[in-house]
Amino acid sequence: MSDGALSQAEIDALLSGAPAGGGAPPPAAGGAGGGNEAKVIEGFLAGTVDTLSSNLSMLTGGSVTFSPPAVKSSDRDTLLNELPETVTAIKIDFTSGFPGEHSFLIPEELAKGIASLMNKEENITLDDVAMSTLGEAVSQISGTEITALSTKTGNKNIASGSPEAANVPKATVALSPNFTVAAYAVNLGGTTHTIWEVFGPQVASGIAAALSPAAPAPNMVNAGMGVPPLSSMGGMVGGPGNVAGSGFGSQPNMQSVQFPSLNNANLPREQGNIGLLMDVFMEMTVELGRTRKLIKEILLMGEGTIIELDKLAGEPVDILVNHKLIAKGEVVVIDENFGVRVTEIVSPAERMPDMG
Repeated sequence: MSDGALSQAEIDALLSGAPAGGGAPPPAAGGAGGGNEAKVIEGFLAGTVDTLSSNLSMLTGGSVTFSPPAVKSSDRDTLLNELPETVTAIKIDFTSGFPGEHSFLIPEELAKGIASLMNKEENITLDDVAMSTLGEAVSQISGTEITALSTKTGNKNIASGSPEAANVPKATVALSPNFTVAAYAVNLGGTTHTIWEVFGPQVASGIAAALSPAAPAPNMVNAGMGVPPLSSMGGMVGGPGNVAGSGFGSQPNMQSVQFPSLNNANLPREQGNIGLLMDVFMEMTVELGRTRKLIKEILLMGEGTIIELDKLAGEPVDILVNHKLIAKGEVVVIDENFGVRVTEIVSPAERMPDMG
């Protein structure tokens, strides 16, 4: 029995940072497999930087260039040492697909530059209007990633919440103890800055798993499942004599399968007639929002007038066909064109009141 004193080997182990019992050292931040997750996410994000650059350039009207990010597993203290004293933190968590923490950290100088270009305002202050503008910019970045993730994984249910932006001292930024962080070098107007994108541990592991190639299905016979070869199954294989010799009382009664007749008469009549409508043109409209104005208010409108709509920032837009609501979606930028990604199809029950 030990008298409680440490041996020289245990003292040496403690001084070297290893466990006193001689076991393996504790895992690094990010958990087991964190390095592999980071590599998978890094490869994915590298494929989105051209679209990000194009989208942000269009939003700002200036030249914005994203370089492929460096992705690593990190912890709160390590990241805080890399950040400037004040950052614009924009929280935009994933709500479905890979639900969990997701945010962007932007240096104050770069945040002012982006907001200034988007609002066409010099010497801008990071007030509520500027924060809303920066939230829209980050929504475009996140939307680009979600579109690429949906394409690569086949998961059409990936979505994020509305952005929450604040300009705060770095020490007050809400971060998990461990996470995966992507550091982008962003060139705006000839000056290079860094944007940090933070993925919570559940989000990072979910994305990495979905992007990794699936493992091949095991061979049931060769995997040691104990399935005997057909030749060892006695009377189960062969003619009637073998069946009788297997211990069963009589030969099984076998019948041919009776399939229903596949006649055109069994198909609904609508299926045969829908082809007549395939070439009919329909007017599709994407509606950002609506508002009501008095005639005197409309007459006072001029260049620069801001019209407040009945939609909140981040809410889905309405998709109408011949002025009838059929779906909802979110606005995206594809190369240099606006588009809308369908997120919800309105049910027939909801459409019926508009049909009258």
